[in-house]
Amino acid sequence: MRKIVPACHLLLATALLFAPAGAAVAQSTQADPAGDEAANPGPLATDLSPALKARDIQKAMRKVADWQLRTGEGRFSVDWTFAALYDGLLAASRATGDPAYHDAVLKFAERSGWKLGTRFAHADDEAVAQSYLELDMEHAAPERIAAIKAEGDKLLARPDDPNHDLWWWCDALFMAPPALARLAKLTGDTRYLDFMDREWWITSSRLYDPAHHLYSRDATFLDKREANGARLFWSRGNGWVLGGLARVIPYLPADYPSRDRYVAQFREMAKEVASIQGADGLWRSGLLDQGAYPSPEVSGSAFFTFALAWGINSGLLDRATYEPVVAKAWRGLLQHVYADGRLGSIQRIGGAPDSVNPGGSYVYGVGAFLLAGSELETLSKGRK
Repeated sequence: MRKIVPACHLLLATALLFAPAGAAVAQSTQADPAGDEAANPGPLATDLSPALKARDIQKAMRKVADWQLRTGEGRFSVDWTFAALYDGLLAASRATGDPAYHDAVLKFAERSGWKLGTRFAHADDEAVAQSYLELDMEHAAPERIAAIKAEGDKLLARPDDPNHDLWWWCDALFMAPPALARLAKLTGDTRYLDFMDREWWITSSRLYDPAHHLYSRDATFLDKREANGARLFWSRGNGWVLGGLARVIPYLPADYPSRDRYVAQFREMAKEVASIQGADGLWRSGLLDQGAYPSPEVSGSAFFTFALAWGINSGLLDRATYEPVVAKAWRGLLQHVYADGRLGSIQRIGGAPDSVNPGGSYVYGVGAFLLAGSELETLSKGRK
């Protein structure tokens, strides 16, 4: 099961102390380094436009990213929950031209010594390496990739266990494969890519439903059903996978033997996800029973938006078909940005569909939002 993030030792008094002058302090129902469930998040933002124009997209990204740094930078860690945030912050700097987001990630990486989590071969503890590797692509330094290279070398020597898949939960396909693909690119050692490829398809063979074109969260969900009788497919879990594909495919050489399989799976999932988009542009926590989940869920929706927009930008998805989908999704996402920049309606840490608190904000959802914004900003430049 997904590891439980330790309770944060920062008290509400600390939040009050560091709150911006004049800002309303959201009342939180829990203290967690990765985020909180604000009982009173304040008014929604009224200064954001859903227009797919670069300046409007950048404004929304800045508003959310600035709030996240202002309220959460002091809690940065190597935990998986923060890894997607770092990916999103790096993308935000590329999209906005503001180095502050990039520099926050760089400062953390330096402060942490470019370390991974402590569990060998656990995808969650390798996820943070994606940002390290991207920073190394800008300025190569041995210490930046030493930990993930050591991890990768140990993985290459690790025999598969036929009774226990390495990446046994679908979230893992966002955590580890993009790191290994980047490591292969940086080092020129295709063994990391081949290892990733083998493990990806082991997981896919177990969890991917070729009829529904969606992933079960793990093997315990293969026979679970929603109240309406439909198969149970978790939004964020499938967002992790579709986002993982969008972050792996760019690092697959054009002649890589199984590249077409990744592209085919990406297109299958994209088509299915687009077909079940909600009327408000977003997706529910449980994908195939919208009636059971009346509130939209932002983290899965943001990962879907990111991946679909990337698919258009990369030429893998038809623009005329999918641009209306991502435009509707972006409009929906902006409806959950609060006046102070908090991004709400993010499902708490878990491994299955669940209820959503309008004031719930967690760093992985913010990272997904920023990744989505970065791809939409790129998309906006190609619009006629």
